[in-house]
Amino acid sequence: MAGAEISSGVCGFTTFVEATKDGRGRVVLTIESDCKAVQCLAEELSEVDALQEITFRGTGPLTMELAAKHLRHAACPVPVGIVKTVEVAAGLALPVDVTIKLSSNS
Repeated sequence: MAGAEISSGVCGFTTFVEATKDGRGRVVLTIESDCKAVQCLAEELSEVDALQEITFRGTGPLTMELAAKHLRHAACPVPVGIVKTVEVAAGLALPVDVTIKLSSNS
């Protein structure tokens, strides 16, 4: 099992992701969020194919497809956080934090 807490930034919303490998190459997801759009995404994203989820080849990640359907902000970090959590749960990546540090010179 793997988990993530995703703080989305200026919107103030937090999303919690839990991902569990099921032994058939699939990962079962539990996603809880303050964001209504992410809640709609979560309703459709309950299970993914682990290997398909980590590549843009073929049909690409289901997470990204559903994010395009439900989320309005392309820079929302939640979809990437979900994919990273899937990677860790499936044993395809180590549980190392990712960071984006923003600055403005204006």
